[in-house]
Amino acid sequence: MTKKVLMTVGFCLLLTFAGCGGGADEDAASVTDAPTEQVTATPTETATEIPLVGLSNESKGWGFRRMESGRPEFTAEQQKEMADYHCIYMGKDGEKRLYLTFDEGYENGYTAQILDVLQKTHTPAAFFVTGAYLEREPELVGRMVNEGHIVGNHTLNHPSMPSVIVDADAQKEICALDDRFFDLFGVHMTYFRPPKGEYSARTLAIANNLGYTNVFWSAAYQDWDVNVQKGVDYAYTQIMDQLHPGCVMLLHAVSPDNANVLERFITDARSQGYEFYSLDDYQ
Repeated sequence: MTKKVLMTVGFCLLLTFAGCGGGADEDAASVTDAPTEQVTATPTETATEIPLVGLSNESKGWGFRRMESGRPEFTAEQQKEMADYHCIYMGKDGEKRLYLTFDEGYENGYTAQILDVLQKTHTPAAFFVTGAYLEREPELVGRMVNEGHIVGNHTLNHPSMPSVIVDADAQKEICALDDRFFDLFGVHMTYFRPPKGEYSARTLAIANNLGYTNVFWSAAYQDWDVNVQKGVDYAYTQIMDQLHPGCVMLLHAVSPDNANVLERFITDARSQGYEFYSLDDYQ
């Protein structure tokens, strides 16, 4: 879904369909204490607003059943929710398409190396950044933009979105980050990854109504804990064993193993007939 919205300066806190004007991950930190404001937005394309009244705010954690071979298994409920709210989580079967995504909550010294590999191998990726990351690493984020990667919204402060009970506050978590990103780079974010993979029907709808596509994943492993890095061979096996047509791969850029195995992974995935696509080309 493409978000094309003209905004006045400030946070978008409308409960109607309107894009943002414009989260901290493991080291969550607020980058603004500005009071809540309401501003006017004029969407340049029509979209159907999802009424928030009556939607469940039951918190759900994203997960799936890994299969020994082939695509992972999702519940019927998950598949319905992903379809109802137009989410990205796993592309269609058949073509060997891969969608590479990274979550960025804080910088651990490996993102530049990751970007070097992506540039060398001509591989597109999406980086989901938080407010703390954007404030502390504007040069790295600028490099992501300049080298053609997607920079996605991971919220201002990385809360579990269902825990943000007031709709306007949930919107602010998304819009305040987008406002700052627009101030720095002159473009808006269009993809949203719920922090911690926690969501509800209500929070999916809030992101939708702001013009975002919610992005989940169909392959991941425990790579976010820097104290449990098990070496590049372990990382390689974890990643390669989960490849499947339509794979949306989640990796964390804080992992040295991911950074060191990335070029090998890209090369060997391509040798198996896979190709990497931007989320803009998701199908």
